[in-house]
Amino acid sequence: MEKRPLSGMLSGSSLPIDREPEILSLRPERLSEYIGQTEIVETLKIAIEAATQRKEPIDHVLFHGPPGLGKTTLSYIIANEMGSNITVTSGPALEKGGDLIGILTHLEEGDVLFVDEIHRMPKTVEEFLYPAMEDFAVDFMFDKGAHARSHRYRLNTFTLVGATTRVGLLSAPLRDRFGILRSLDFYGEEDLVKIGRRSAELLKVSIDDKGAIELAKRSRGTPRIINRLLKRVRDYVQVRADGKITKKTVEEALSLEGVDKKGLTHLDRRYLKTVIEFYHGGPVGIEAISATLQEEADTLVDVVEPYLLKIGLIIRTPSGRKATESAYRHLGFSVQQPAEGQKVRRLED
Repeated sequence: MEKRPLSGMLSGSSLPIDREPEILSLRPERLSEYIGQTEIVETLKIAIEAATQRKEPIDHVLFHGPPGLGKTTLSYIIANEMGSNITVTSGPALEKGGDLIGILTHLEEGDVLFVDEIHRMPKTVEEFLYPAMEDFAVDFMFDKGAHARSHRYRLNTFTLVGATTRVGLLSAPLRDRFGILRSLDFYGEEDLVKIGRRSAELLKVSIDDKGAIELAKRSRGTPRIINRLLKRVRDYVQVRADGKITKKTVEEALSLEGVDKKGLTHLDRRYLKTVIEFYHGGPVGIEAISATLQEEADTLVDVVEPYLLKIGLIIRTPSGRKATESAYRHLGFSVQQPAEGQKVRRLED
């Protein structure tokens, strides 16, 4: 396959990646630079090498998992490895069939189309994807009733990369058309330390071993978060310290950010306190929690709950969410759950 310069498109408008030298990107550009998700990287290496040998695009790819784990980064890497252009859009941006068709008909041979939040794509738009993914064609209908006729427009071959935080909301016909389906999981501390060190080097900031470990522990198992927190700590040590990131400066900087030792934010703690104090530890439905916090239920399900479930601070039951003993201890509440109507007591009370 002919190698071409990588360019991007956001919701149909051109956005050349190679024209952003002033914006320092911490994203790896090649699979060899990618840290973590070992099995997924190996799967992609094999698929890309095989497709390159056959001089054809790789199969359509679906990445699913919590936000910030690298789904978007992997889509860019696929385009880089294939020497292809990438067009970036999202499910909510594709409001009608014409939006999708406009993008599909402008794809060049071997291009990558990345659709973020693909589960939020309208059903009427999704149906245009079926022939595009299987036959690289779209069908146009002209006139109506007895005079209706169909015309099939051939597309250049391309690779669709979809990303979703809620794979269960994808329809079976769409999900089954992806050749590679992989789930991204939270990162371990060792990989997060490597990511933190790599990002610190790119940002030209000094970080010691204990500082890197402390930063990794507070990053919720998520590369996006460790990079965000690293930038905040960098600012702190530049203004309030000697410019070097240590365990002490990480603790001080993230205390100002409201990030505790487990990586919980103000919203995470409010969520847990709501379950414990308002609903006596649960079980309680997500809509009730959402109403009490005045936060969107989707935000709680997609952003807050995955990590709390992962580290065992809440559990899901058929009756709703329940706080675990670990959640009580972490927030300083008595583990003994009170009877209904009795106030929850903090340990220091």
